[in-house]
Amino acid sequence: MNDFNPSIARGRSMDASVDAGLRTFMLGVYSKLTIGIAIAGVLAFVAGTVPVVRDLVFGTPLYYVVMFAPPALIIGSMFFMKNPSPTGSAILYWAIVATVGLGLGVYFALAQSSMSITTAGGISQSFNYMTIAKAFFITASAFAALSLWGYTTKRDLSAIGSFAIMGIWALFAVAVIYMILPAIGLIEHSGPMEWLISGGFALLSAILVAWQTQELKEGYYQFAGNERGMAVMTNWGALNFFIMFVNMFRFVLMLLASRE
Repeated sequence: MNDFNPSIARGRSMDASVDAGLRTFMLGVYSKLTIGIAIAGVLAFVAGTVPVVRDLVFGTPLYYVVMFAPPALIIGSMFFMKNPSPTGSAILYWAIVATVGLGLGVYFALAQSSMSITTAGGISQSFNYMTIAKAFFITASAFAALSLWGYTTKRDLSAIGSFAIMGIWALFAVAVIYMILPAIGLIEHSGPMEWLISGGFALLSAILVAWQTQELKEGYYQFAGNERGMAVMTNWGALNFFIMFVNMFRFVLMLLASRE
């Protein structure tokens, strides 16, 4: 989902894997991503297990803010952050981390109450803390492998990356339509459609992990020495990685929970 970032350049410098400065830059992106995931996890746990916070997040209009803020912020950034600053891009990143983290609290709430639920499409799911932990470690392992491949491969991933970006936006449009049509009675919810949407986001996000890694690797050489550009690119890289990680995590958790 790197189209959120107008500052990533597109030069090809495929011999960059031995560059110490590049490694330092990439470690900075991964560190910010790791901190973001950790904060989101803590917020999810608190929102799902602390009664006062749970009631506030899921029992008041704040729920709609938590639900719609991430896509609204992402789409809004495309129009209002044409030339993003380090501060602005950092605020955007942490705002999305916070709202997504609070939204993920629903899984901890279900795990704490040992509830089994059935989705609108008829998919039965059962959550517990072990299921959440398994989903996290599977996602983290897959993410690390994909990013490592994107960092080391000599293959130009720009074509499949562009395809995956278009696919993400097309799938997002399908998801929005799928939310609206059943609400107005034109179609019924469908389990296969829910699997298709969730699995599609996960698959396309997996492709984008490798592509984004390569883009960051190449963009480093365009902005090396430009502290402002590097700071912005670090924030955008962490944001894109975070969104991809969450998309993959949700699908893996959905898959595991449906088998419990």
